[in-house]
This record gives sequence, structure tokens and C-alpha cells, in this order.
Amino acid sequence: MNQNQPPQRQPINIELGEKEAEGIYANLAMLIHSPTEIIIDFARIMPRMPKAKVLTRVIMTPMHAKFLHKALADNIEKFEKKFGEIKLHGSPDPSNKTIGFESSSGETGEQE
Repeated sequence: MNQNQPPQRQPINIELGEKEAEGIYANLAMLIHSPTEIIIDFARIMPRMPKAKVLTRVIMTPMHAKFLHKALADNIEKFEKKFGEIKLHGSPDPSNKTIGFESSSGETGEQE
């Protein structure tokens, strides 16, 4: 093998179960982080319902979160080129913790 060529990546076989393939609808995400983890809680809030329940929690390293950020940005750009700009209706009120996406810093498990 030529030492100047990067090693070939092996393909990864990813299995998607029937339950996971159905997906989960979430319209609320809460983010918290520590120096070593980024945690995203996905929830669904419905009109006239007093609270939202976390449906799933994703925990990843900051590096993997950055890979996710880049992949999302790339996919949103491709989506907008094909279907047009995604319009953001209004700006969430920072005092309202029940709409849109929120972010919090601090140690794992703490939210501001």
C-alpha cells in the first residue's frame, strides 16, 4: 500500500428496526452541555396541554455534536435549494421555555 494514500474506510452496516423506522415527532428540543457531553432532550408539546414529556434523550460528545451540526446545515442548505427558503415564523420569546428550541449551559443534568 502507498504510504501517501489515506487508509480505505470500511463500510458500516447500519440496521434500522421497524419501531425506530416509524420515528418520533418532536417540536421541542432542550440542549444542555458539560465539558465532555452535549445532551439533547426531544419532546412534543401540544396546544392546550400544560406540559411536554421528553420522548427521547440523545447524549453525544462535543465532536460528534459538531459533526451533527455540519450534517444538519448541509441538509438544510440542500432542502432550501430544492424547495425554497424555510421561513421562521417569529422569534421565540426567551422567557417562554415551552416553544421552539432552547439551550442551557452548565454541568450535566442542570438546566438554567
